[in-house]
Amino acid sequence: MGCLLALLARIGVLVVWTQTTLVKTAFHDGWILPLLGIIFLPLTTLAYVVVYAFGNGVDGAAWLWVLLGLLFDLGLHGSGFYSNRPRVRRYRSAQSV
Repeated sequence: MGCLLALLARIGVLVVWTQTTLVKTAFHDGWILPLLGIIFLPLTTLAYVVVYAFGNGVDGAAWLWVLLGLLFDLGLHGSGFYSNRPRVRRYRSAQSV
């Protein structure tokens, strides 16, 4: 389920980037940070762009939304690692040690 959320966030950022100028405005015409954001932290990037578009920049309580996006991204990466645990041969659970 986490992979689907990350995929939809990546598609959302790509659509917003290609169809509007919101990503260009939020990242000041840069392309490296949005590209890295799509690859590694898609929900954080999407939250940053949305918060930047609704306000005049990201300040104060708006950073809480970006932080929430970061926590969701880290949770998605952690859940992917945890769900892949049985497929790794060298992994031993704490009970078997």
